[in-house]
Amino acid sequence: MGSGALELPPYSLDVQALDLGNDVKAVGLELVETENREPVRGAEAAEIWSEVFPAVAAKETYVMDFFSHLDRVREFCKMRKIEWREAAERCIVISSPSADELRQLLERFEGETFGMRAGTTAETPDAALEGDLSKRGLDAYQDAYTRYTFCAVCEPEDGWVTILSETLWPSEIIRRLRPAVQRFDVHIARPN
Repeated sequence: MGSGALELPPYSLDVQALDLGNDVKAVGLELVETENREPVRGAEAAEIWSEVFPAVAAKETYVMDFFSHLDRVREFCKMRKIEWREAAERCIVISSPSADELRQLLERFEGETFGMRAGTTAETPDAALEGDLSKRGLDAYQDAYTRYTFCAVCEPEDGWVTILSETLWPSEIIRRLRPAVQRFDVHIARPN
């Protein structure tokens, strides 16, 4: 780049409405390297996502839902003294982990797909949803997300989070994210 050229931030967080059909309201978040559009991975990604998730939840309770590789999740939580509960046959729920715990979980389970839900409904166990997560995985959110502020399908290795919500639009999510990612060199964009 020559002198006077604007230098782009190394990372971009794209926030856009998704068309998932069947009257499902969804917003996609994609964390990529600005120059090559590759997903951001590793410790840096875990640190950014660990600020993004609580920011989207705002002041509401949120939980993380794991439904695969449960032995590894249990062992990891035991070793780090992270509180968790067995929610159903194949579902582990971690309620509002601290920022450091969330970063550790995101870094360790970057290659996994897991879920997150937020809202006053997340303050108490949801046996119906948790049982459905055990059987159907994150497809269970499609029938339940309207009871929450949002449910999210998290795929950190791909740099992608899909938020299902009746109340959160891209503009509101961006408003919540700006202060959370300010300390990182992240450009928040709304692709057309």
